[in-house]
Amino acid sequence: MSRSLDAEVVTEIVSSCSPTNLSTSPVGPLTDQNSRKTLIYLILTLNHIYPDYDFSSLRAEHFTKEGTLSDVKTDIDTLLMESGKVWAARYGDEEPFHEVLWKTIDAAIEVFDCDVYSYKAVAEGDPFTDDGNLWSFNYFFYNKKLKRILYFTMHATSKTMLDLDSDDELALDESNDQTGGTGYNSYDGSHRESFGNDDSMIFDEMDL
Repeated sequence: MSRSLDAEVVTEIVSSCSPTNLSTSPVGPLTDQNSRKTLIYLILTLNHIYPDYDFSSLRAEHFTKEGTLSDVKTDIDTLLMESGKVWAARYGDEEPFHEVLWKTIDAAIEVFDCDVYSYKAVAEGDPFTDDGNLWSFNYFFYNKKLKRILYFTMHATSKTMLDLDSDDELALDESNDQTGGTGYNSYDGSHRESFGNDDSMIFDEMDL
């Protein structure tokens, strides 16, 4: 898929009438192969995490290169304030949630050596625009030296929508019980943590 994506981007470069768009993009000049690789890695990461969705049509303008790590930390820590309260109630506040979080991220990706990119949903057809989603963030920590990307996302879902989903699942379970349906287990390689009825967090690292 990476080769086909690169071929698509190159085709768009050839047909483009705007040299400015080619020389400046969030991932670097798209005439440069390494910049195109960065774009493809970001797209493939999303396809890896969300196999039921297809992000192959995304392009460089759908991503943002973050200016400073401190700004990224501030944004994430602010959005996860409520999660921090749940953490403190569950595990105590001897070691604050945000310290544990960033220590874990740094151990996996050496965060100070990373370029950080973000993605915001721009159209229907991805998991961040599903019914009931209130907000989300999507950050990619790309350590070129390690050849590794750590993807960190969180989204908040309406409790009303969660209640509706729970009712649907209960009805499905009752139907399976009556018809002798079989159970199943699912596996997701990413790390998921729930900090309340309406919050879902995922972070996953992928070697390139």
